[in-house]
Amino acid sequence: MQGRRDEVQVLDVREDEEWAAGHIEGARHIPLGQLSARLGELDRDRPVVTVCRSGGRASKATELLTRAGWTAQTMSGGMARWADDGVTVIKADGGPGRVA
Repeated sequence: MQGRRDEVQVLDVREDEEWAAGHIEGARHIPLGQLSARLGELDRDRPVVTVCRSGGRASKATELLTRAGWTAQTMSGGMARWADDGVTVIKADGGPGRVA
């Protein structure tokens, strides 16, 4: 996913406190429980890669998006794998973040 970030929309479906602790730079944050009501915030012309801590919520988001007509996939391993791979996680202020 790292090399494709300019081709896709990264959608983080974790809760607010998880997002605040650390997220992928450039990702869009829409908690899973709000996704149905906020689909209009996503670009239909770009594929979506969903992410959560480990993949469960992201898989549900991918199913919802696919049923609604988006091209979507779940990021394998979620934020836990992203951080384990040593890829940067940031807070809203741009400082170093952590996976919560």
